[in-house]
Amino acid sequence: MGSTIAEKIIARAAGLSSVKPGDEVMVKPDFVLAYDFPGYTNVYFRQLKQDLGIKRIAEPERFGIFIDHMIPAASVDEEAFHIETRQWTTENDVPLFERKGIGHQVAAEVGYAVPGALVVHFDPHISQLGTFGTLALGIHRNMLEAYSRERISLRVPQTVRIYLEGQLRPGVMARDVVHHIIREVGSDGCRFSVMELSGPGLESLSVEGLQTITGLAMFTGAISAIVNPNEERLRYTLPIAKKSIDPLHSDPDARYFANHEIDLSVIESTVVIPPSPANVRDLRDCIGLPVNAGYLGSCASGRLEDLRAAAKVLRGRQVADGFSLNIVPTSQQIMLEATREGILSTLVEAGAFISSPSCDYCYGRIGTIAAGQRAVSTGTLNVPGRMGSPDSEIYLCNASAVAAAAVEGRIADPRQYL
Repeated sequence: MGSTIAEKIIARAAGLSSVKPGDEVMVKPDFVLAYDFPGYTNVYFRQLKQDLGIKRIAEPERFGIFIDHMIPAASVDEEAFHIETRQWTTENDVPLFERKGIGHQVAAEVGYAVPGALVVHFDPHISQLGTFGTLALGIHRNMLEAYSRERISLRVPQTVRIYLEGQLRPGVMARDVVHHIIREVGSDGCRFSVMELSGPGLESLSVEGLQTITGLAMFTGAISAIVNPNEERLRYTLPIAKKSIDPLHSDPDARYFANHEIDLSVIESTVVIPPSPANVRDLRDCIGLPVNAGYLGSCASGRLEDLRAAAKVLRGRQVADGFSLNIVPTSQQIMLEATREGILSTLVEAGAFISSPSCDYCYGRIGTIAAGQRAVSTGTLNVPGRMGSPDSEIYLCNASAVAAAAVEGRIADPRQYL
């Protein structure tokens, strides 16, 4: 019996010839990543020194820290927090990436998305590195172990295969695909499993689209998501890879815990209604609902194809009076390319507010909405209070739908503008 790509990566990291689901193994992560955030990194730094007596971590090249929250700092305390992070990374020779964009995206841009590598982070959205054949896990409870020891304990997960067929309809985006998957398999359909995307339908999805899908896999209960690397994605990752590892692939006779077939050609534009990311509906069911604000960005959906889609809708049009449209490219690199293509000019001319890359809109630190207001968003969550008042509402949808709502001041079908 063959092995899945996730099982092969874990076996390599454990120094074993093979593993099977349920095995308890000790693995050495290739990379340990984090973004600085109160209650996480500052706690790790303090515990390392005060509780464990570790003044300097071993193999600092395996670590990476991203400053992508509270950017720019809005208070003395926030800047003091960033200073603490800068000091720790300097003292430990750990690479620091500040003001480069949202860490999960920047991690791929700077070479941590190594095919065949095992990556750990406390935030499960790091799973989007799986687009490149990297097994990236959110392991909040084990992160101190990852900072203080060479190896960490890991139970080998099962793998659920999502087999994609067909091609997307016009106006349907990868964001709709992942919402459709969540609706089809359920919020616990991949519980404690790795979601593996496969099938001929992959060819109709861009690399950016796959990052969207893998980055939101947690809402199926998955601990991560992964795609077997192909030539296109290897051309992106291998020249910048921070480590040399032979790419791995699932065996044809690998055993999966479950298999789900998804026909891309039947997927409609979707909307996720509050208060849960599991509440997926067809967009047409909510057309006409008044909304006050829009957010296009986040680690899930603020890439070039999202910005291009919004620009197509907004070109030659204006954001509705009283509607606040906040657009936040996922990284500085993406923002630069969008500038070169003239995308940002189109968005600004339409009345959008463009912000430098940051996580702050996604978790409600800025661009907040008040009680009784509604927002359309490409953010990661729609739980109460995520974008401001707990008495506001968030409707998750694709970038085109956010732009269409901005034009009409209500949820609208973007296809009429494409």
